[in-house]
Amino acid sequence: MTISQTLKSRQSNAVVAGVATKGIFVERAENSELWDVDGRRFIDFAAGIAVNNTGHRHPRVMAAVAEQARQFTHTCFHVAPYESYVRLAERLNAMVDTGEENRTMLVTTGAEAVENAIKIARAHTGRSAVIAFSGAFHGRTMLGMALTGKVVPYKKGFGPFPADIYHVPFPGAFSGVSATDSLSALDSLLASDVDPERVAAFIIEPVQGEGGFNAAPTELLRGLRLRADKHGIVLIADEVQGGMARTGKMLSIEHSGIKPDLVTLAKGLAGGFPLSAVVGKATVMNSAHPGGLGGTYAGNPIAVAASHAVLDIIEDENLCKRANWIGETISARLKTIARRQGMERIGDIRCHGAMIAFELVDDRDGKIAAPLLTTQIVAEAEQRGLMLLSCGTRFNVIRLLPPLTIPESVLDEALDILEASLESAFSKIGPAENAS
Repeated sequence: MTISQTLKSRQSNAVVAGVATKGIFVERAENSELWDVDGRRFIDFAAGIAVNNTGHRHPRVMAAVAEQARQFTHTCFHVAPYESYVRLAERLNAMVDTGEENRTMLVTTGAEAVENAIKIARAHTGRSAVIAFSGAFHGRTMLGMALTGKVVPYKKGFGPFPADIYHVPFPGAFSGVSATDSLSALDSLLASDVDPERVAAFIIEPVQGEGGFNAAPTELLRGLRLRADKHGIVLIADEVQGGMARTGKMLSIEHSGIKPDLVTLAKGLAGGFPLSAVVGKATVMNSAHPGGLGGTYAGNPIAVAASHAVLDIIEDENLCKRANWIGETISARLKTIARRQGMERIGDIRCHGAMIAFELVDDRDGKIAAPLLTTQIVAEAEQRGLMLLSCGTRFNVIRLLPPLTIPESVLDEALDILEASLESAFSKIGPAENAS
């Protein structure tokens, strides 16, 4: 029995079954690679789900953390505030373009940032309703699940959820839903189900994460901005997965030129340390009363120090540009594979900087999802030393999230493994086995 198998057995006897995991028990990690307890090496195309954009244990992040640990590790910002929190707020205020003067609050997780953004929007408008999108993922808290537009595994069996949450379809060229369709559905919702004067916020991922890496067309974001301005609704951009240089810009909404009122940040914000933020217009952010926002660990000084280092690394190492190069390199290889052997199975390739996904189907014309093939590819890659994640509302999308600091030689090796994994999975699972 391997050490990993022993740990898996211990996990099943000690950890709640609802916490699903892979079978890779990590022992150490460096940049874009990690090694498990049995000495196996893996190339990491998950990056902790877009957390380690600057790689595992970037030397500058680790140095900043070590220096902060020598000073203090926790005081609670409410009790004894510290300069580094204030300075990070200043930097994030300058980074996010809302078209106005900004304010920032720091918390710990992406879900916590989303919850606080909704609290702030409700305080600002005096309204309760929130409109989100199908396929969205906004967290695992009760409000986060209510906002999330995917039932399995996130919402199944956990209701009822908070009221006054509505969803409209998210557009996607492959799914056949256009931006016009989405806006028409939104207008129908506002006419038939919820008075726009009761809506506090629209919340949208400019590039969906769990939904399958579908990007919101500029037409949709522009339509949301127009309707938000018309009805006094707060427009929230959830940048938890798509932010921090992942798509080739600091924020994924920057590609559209549309300015949000509030932005939520997390994941890549602190290079592997738990930190999140809500950044937005001062006129909106300051609506909450003193004492209404915060938390015991909100803006932990260790994570704040890491975040300062991350912002420096992104600028100094030009990671936005590198994200675009990584995306171009990966998508070119995927297109080559699709042309040669996977045309009927790789139905769509979506590339937004280094936020890349491909959708697997049984029938390209019928767009029948291939979840079994997707699972097989992930398993084949893991056997060969490449960590992959799946996503999508139909469980048939593989997402590729390498660290933006991945060396070129390691990226090439990973793509060779990916191609071999696809070839093996295609040979083992035929289209007839995948109908769903």
